[in-house]
This record gives sequence, structure tokens and C-alpha cells, in this order.
Amino acid sequence: MAKGDDLDPKGLIEEAYKIEGIAAPECRSIFLDWALSYQGVAAIGIAALLARHTDQPADHPMSVTLRDGLAVPDAPKRRGGRRARVPE
Repeated sequence: MAKGDDLDPKGLIEEAYKIEGIAAPECRSIFLDWALSYQGVAAIGIAALLARHTDQPADHPMSVTLRDGLAVPDAPKRRGGRRARVPE
């Protein structure tokens, strides 16, 4: 893989897999930087990155972060409303 290709524009994800002892917080920071620079549909890019790095351990913090990036967040729940903001 060439550093700076369309899938990993800055080579951030590739480098994250090479850093020995990298932890989840660093991987989340790298993922955020990747997401901000990636020009395509994020879900497609994440799936392609996971496919590219299948040779890496499934419990590697970057793999876990990428899988978390594919997760669909729960729908926000309405909390409060007028009754919660205005005293009676």
C-alpha cells in the first residue's frame, strides 16, 4: 500500500497498525483525523480498511476502532421539553 492513496489519504491507518503498544485513545484520535480527511463515504472506506488489514489481529485497537466506526448509533431520545425547562 502506498502512503497517501485514496483510501488512506495520509497513511494514518497504515501507520497506526505499525505502532507497537498503541492504545484505543490514540487509535480513536487517528480515526478522527482519517475521517476528516477521507473524501468518500465513510462506511465504505471503513469496510475497505478492515478488508485491507485482515492480516492484523482482530483485537488490535485500530481494528476495534474501525469496527466501532461502522456501528450505527442509537436514535437520540427526547429528554426534557418545556415542562423540564419552565418551572411551574
